[in-house]
Amino acid sequence: MAQHRSVLVVLFDDVQSLDFTGPVEVFTGAAKSSGDPDTYRIRTASLDGGPVRTSSGLTLVPDCALHDAADPHTLLVPGGQGTRTPDPQLIDWLRERAPGAERLVSVCSGALLLAAAGLLDGRRATTHWNVCDRLARDHPAVEVDPDPIFVRDGNVATSAGVTSGIDLALALVEEDLGRETALTVARHLVVFLRRPGNQAQFSAQLAAQTAQREPLRDVQQWITEHPDGDLSVESLAARARLSPRHFARAFQAETGVTPGRYVERIRIEHARRLLEDTSDGIEEISRACGYGTPEAMRRAFLKALGSPPAEYRRRFHAPVPR
Repeated sequence: MAQHRSVLVVLFDDVQSLDFTGPVEVFTGAAKSSGDPDTYRIRTASLDGGPVRTSSGLTLVPDCALHDAADPHTLLVPGGQGTRTPDPQLIDWLRERAPGAERLVSVCSGALLLAAAGLLDGRRATTHWNVCDRLARDHPAVEVDPDPIFVRDGNVATSAGVTSGIDLALALVEEDLGRETALTVARHLVVFLRRPGNQAQFSAQLAAQTAQREPLRDVQQWITEHPDGDLSVESLAARARLSPRHFARAFQAETGVTPGRYVERIRIEHARRLLEDTSDGIEEISRACGYGTPEAMRRAFLKALGSPPAEYRRRFHAPVPR
């Protein structure tokens, strides 16, 4: 007999709607795919059971009041502007009732609510990059990791901003129901299955600034599309129609990183995606990413990630720990 899991979503004024609708769509889609609509039984609740207004102006009508809700299997705490000055009664409820859930999940700044209730003390956690400093400053007992898109620590899972809640929900569905169900949901939602939790919140392109001048922006785009090309400073400078010295100075001034560092990040990111999403061999991937040889890619991975490509692939495809 299939296991039924209840999911309780905490709602409050100024909640970010995408923080909970994304995961809810994942759980709902998984239930439909499993053929049993009760695979995930989802309920929403606010403090008094009354309507709440999201940060985008939508009005939501919860199913019940938090005090009337039974302890769920999964308690989902979204983020939003309402986490900045939360209702003390909400923190009290979380402190008292959240430990009764088998699994605690926060999305975005929802981690601030869990931390305020003491539920993240002694645990590793993440949140939206914009509030990581605040989480670390206000809650020194929490081990804040600002880089991953989600973090699992025991039965507590925290995630970064908005869409990372979908990534985390897909990982939970994979754990509960298997990879095929999670993959079916991901395909339906037209998202990837699955970005690993340790993937950085920023891609190489987002981590660097976009150059102001069009020739330099074009070079950035060309690097991204041709990681296996000649990406020497001389070659890139010629593409931008600048001298190598002028190009190197201008590129760093406008993007915040040297051309070499930018190329390094793009190649590592491309190699990681191929290791995660394809069965291509290490030698083939090293050529596709411009390393030339597996040994060159191995050295780059050890420097950037602390593990060789084969070990990275093994960890990524290992079963999700329960």
